[in-house]
Amino acid sequence: MNRSVHFLLLLLTGGLVSLHGDTVLAVARPRPGSEARQPASTAKIKKELFAGRVVMLRDALKRRGIKSTDEFTKLVVLERTDGELIPIVPDWRGRAFYQDKRLRNRPVELVGYRRDGVPFLQVLMIFTIDRPKSAAGTKTTNKAKPANGKTLRQYFDYWCDICSIPMYEIKQCECCQGPIRMRFQPRSLPSYLTNEPKNGDRAK
Repeated sequence: MNRSVHFLLLLLTGGLVSLHGDTVLAVARPRPGSEARQPASTAKIKKELFAGRVVMLRDALKRRGIKSTDEFTKLVVLERTDGELIPIVPDWRGRAFYQDKRLRNRPVELVGYRRDGVPFLQVLMIFTIDRPKSAAGTKTTNKAKPANGKTLRQYFDYWCDICSIPMYEIKQCECCQGPIRMRFQPRSLPSYLTNEPKNGDRAK
C-alpha cells in the first residue's frame, strides 16, 4: 500500500487505521468523552445522607394521583422528607427493603450515593429512627426505646447469634446455615458525612 492510500485511510478514519508494512492495523483510540462514561471508583463517589421513609413505589404514586400498572409492583423508593421519590437499587444492602416489610414505612436515614445521570440510590448503611411518640403508640421491632424524649438513631443489619457475623439481607447464615435476626445498635453517623440533616430535614 502506497503512502497516498495510507494518508487517505488516516484522514477518513480520524486516525483509527494505521499502516504497519503492508498490513492495515486498527488503532484503538478512545472517543471524546468516553472517559466520562466509565464507572467511577468508590473513592470518588460522594457519600451522602438521605432521610425519609422507604415505601412501595405504587403506593407513593397513588398518593400523588398517579396510576401505574403491575410492572411497578415490587419497586421500592425512598420518600424523602421534601417529597422526592428516589428508587433504591436492590443490591447487597438495598435488597433488604425489597425483602423485609419491617424496614418499610418507618423513618430511616440512609447513607449512600447516586452516580451522575443515574437516579437510583445505592445504599451503604441503614439507620432506623425512633421517637418517643412512635415508641409509645406504635409497635416497633427493636427493643430499644427513646429515652428522655430524645430521638433514637440505630444502625441496622442482620445478625447470626451462633457465628457472630453481620449480614445484610434475609437468608440463612453464610457460615452455619442457621437463622438470622434483625439487629439494632445505637450508633453515630459516619464522620465523613458533610450533610447531617437539620431538625427540619430529618426522617419523619
